[in-house]
Amino acid sequence: MKKALVVLSGCGVYDGSEIQESVFTLYQLAKNNIEYICVAPDIIQHHVINHIKGEEMPETRNVLTESARIARGNIQALSQVDVNTADALVFPGGFGVAKNLSKWAFAGPDGEILPEIENLIIDFVKAGKPIVGICMAPSTIARALKGTDYKANLTIGNSTSASPYDMDGIIGGVNATGALNHPKEASEIMIDEKLNIITVPTYMMDVNIIEVYNGIENAISALGKVI
Repeated sequence: MKKALVVLSGCGVYDGSEIQESVFTLYQLAKNNIEYICVAPDIIQHHVINHIKGEEMPETRNVLTESARIARGNIQALSQVDVNTADALVFPGGFGVAKNLSKWAFAGPDGEILPEIENLIIDFVKAGKPIVGICMAPSTIARALKGTDYKANLTIGNSTSASPYDMDGIIGGVNATGALNHPKEASEIMIDEKLNIITVPTYMMDVNIIEVYNGIENAISALGKVI
């Protein structure tokens, strides 16, 4: 059975992994007979957000510990995993990817990225192993490949359909890394056949849970065909 590393970045859309996207991802991987291994960096998350009020809370939380909530405790620290045993790399969305895995949320494409995340993405691209980026996660892929010879074709969404975010700014940032954003709707996937990268916008657009599910189903189904 093929194996995929699922990189989580906390628990909750505003400061970690988007929970619905993460659960849909795990379900679709299992449905496509792809074994998944949940991993997360063992670091302190950037901040903690009250998801009712949208306000920062005076707390400190650990990304690995918080991610374990989604993985039902079955998770490993990224630094402890033999990534060479994995056949694919999957990033659910949520702003943890842009706050904990990188600092894109605060500095755009110039923000720092965790070296272990950067190296992981580059190593998978070099090896020709597929990568899936969901929602905000394509920004992490773009940031990791910035300054390399790899110019990814991605989608993080479009700037013409409704979105709760500054899509012009986010798309401009993705393109500034050297990657190219292809405008797609929430459930439409973009496949970079050369670099083996599959991306889908999902909750970057103002859509309901059904469209998010459909988008992740499309992305993981595509992964199942190329893995």
